Amino acid sequence: MMDWIPVVFVTFKVLVLGAGMYFAIKWHYDKAENGDRGAVLRTGGKMAAVFVLSLLCVVIFAFFLGRMLGLDLSFP
Repeated sequence: MMDWIPVVFVTFKVLVLGAGMYFAIKWHYDKAENGDRGAVLRTGGKMAAVFVLSLLCVVIFAFFLGRMLGLDLSFP
């Protein structure tokens, strides 16, 4: 049972963050309906790239911090 908890929580988190990003980009896209659509799409792409890079930095930081603290992070 405990093995499924991280899977469920990570899946839920990805779905919630993905839906939030989708609706945020859609809201800005609809708001700029009369404006430049290309600029809105570029901004959405930039924000997605910043999010992915930030997530990667957090994962790498957590991995190295765990190694420094002596945690066993090897795959089974």
